[in-house]
Amino acid sequence: MYFQRLRDLREDRDLNQTQIAAILHTSQTVYSRYERGYQTIPVEYLLILADFYGVSVDYMLGRTNIMHMAEK
Repeated sequence: MYFQRLRDLREDRDLNQTQIAAILHTSQTVYSRYERGYQTIPVEYLLILADFYGVSVDYMLGRTNIMHMAEK
């Protein structure tokens, strides 16, 4: 699966892959594989990035076009 939204969210904030990889404590090469869908991104990383970008995990995965989940 190709995670276009991972790339879009990163680029919308003018960040490069190395900067995001540093947040996740991984290498740029590994992060690049996540964006291109060559490697499955761990759930822990999805949660970190969702918090960082202020969006829901469902939005990041393309399951919804609503960026934020309604609070209960």
